[in-house]
Amino acid sequence: MKVFVWKAKNPKNKIIKGEMEAEKAEQVIGNLQRKKLTPIKVKEKQKDILENIPFLQPKVTESDVIIFCRQFSTMIDAGLPLLQCLEILYAQQENPTFKKVLKKIKEYVETGETFADALKKFPNVFDDLFVNMVAAGEAGGILDIILQRLSAYMEKMAKLKKQVKGAMTYPAITLGIAIIVVGIIMVFVIPVFKQMFDDMGGALPAPTQITVNLSNFVVANIVYIIGGIFGFLFIMKKAYKNPKGRIIMDDLSLKLPVFGILIKKVAVAKFTRTMGTMMSSGVSILEALDIVARTSGNKTVEFAISDVKIGIAEGRSMADPLLESGVFPSMVCSMIAIGESTGALDTMLGKIADFYDDEVDQAVKNLTAMIEPFMLVFLGVVIGGLVIAMYLPIFSIAGAVGG
Repeated sequence: MKVFVWKAKNPKNKIIKGEMEAEKAEQVIGNLQRKKLTPIKVKEKQKDILENIPFLQPKVTESDVIIFCRQFSTMIDAGLPLLQCLEILYAQQENPTFKKVLKKIKEYVETGETFADALKKFPNVFDDLFVNMVAAGEAGGILDIILQRLSAYMEKMAKLKKQVKGAMTYPAITLGIAIIVVGIIMVFVIPVFKQMFDDMGGALPAPTQITVNLSNFVVANIVYIIGGIFGFLFIMKKAYKNPKGRIIMDDLSLKLPVFGILIKKVAVAKFTRTMGTMMSSGVSILEALDIVARTSGNKTVEFAISDVKIGIAEGRSMADPLLESGVFPSMVCSMIAIGESTGALDTMLGKIADFYDDEVDQAVKNLTAMIEPFMLVFLGVVIGGLVIAMYLPIFSIAGAVGG
């Protein structure tokens, strides 16, 4: 089938645009007229010469999925059939990669597969949590409610990620700039001063001599230093992909002096938000724990949640294994225990998630407020120290001349 781009007027004389698959342009015109639209322009869509090169195609972003989920829930709530919703969302989708995914999903549903089974075929776009919640929504006849919960959940998780990225980005950029500036001073500026000091003769002050020696070392070994930095980053990346290395690094990340606290709070917020959303949507607790463990993003947290699953299978409560893990604060475990005893665990998990969302927000603000002056002092001491060290001989000569 060919893809046609069309422009038409609706009964209110508003111009709308879209795309439609058909064998001929006449079929598109007929379909538009049946929808009470007046065709203005219909033409075959030009093929993109790069569409068959996967790595050149745009990725399906989290924002794309959130918007899709929100629009889908609104259409289902309005009473539109599933296939018609998919047709409308496919026609309106601007991301070509996501458009292909929606086309395939529509085709799978048309052949009789459930919506959840169709989504499961695209794990890079729709994760286990999304698929299982949609399956629960289809089984319970509450797909519109589930999609609303999913979009709200994804929006909060996206906000959480943005906060953490913001907290990590500032110090990383500042440190990177500091390293570049110091490198430029060492390689290009100090050798000029060294030549000038050699022409002047005489002994250099200790700080200046140390700085000159350090510059000589950097200039002589610049290739090895750059190679060492890239080698270190490569080894760290390989270690993180190795199962044992990942466990060690994830465990260390939770024990970092400042960032470790933030990472723990994010883990608690994500765990409680995900568990609460899945349980309130009808997903069984064991299945929910299995999905939450695999999507936790931290091996230490994953093992702790897996222990909870084993404990529940053996007849224990959720709170006790969580407390024994040492990852989750006692207050969280106590609140979960209350939720279990009152039969309102999903509600309690939602309240904990709301509380820890605020905690993460405050932790990010505190971290930024603390790092900012620290980085300024660091830059001032390092770069200011280098400048002073270079000017010490000049000050000494000026003093001698003045005396």
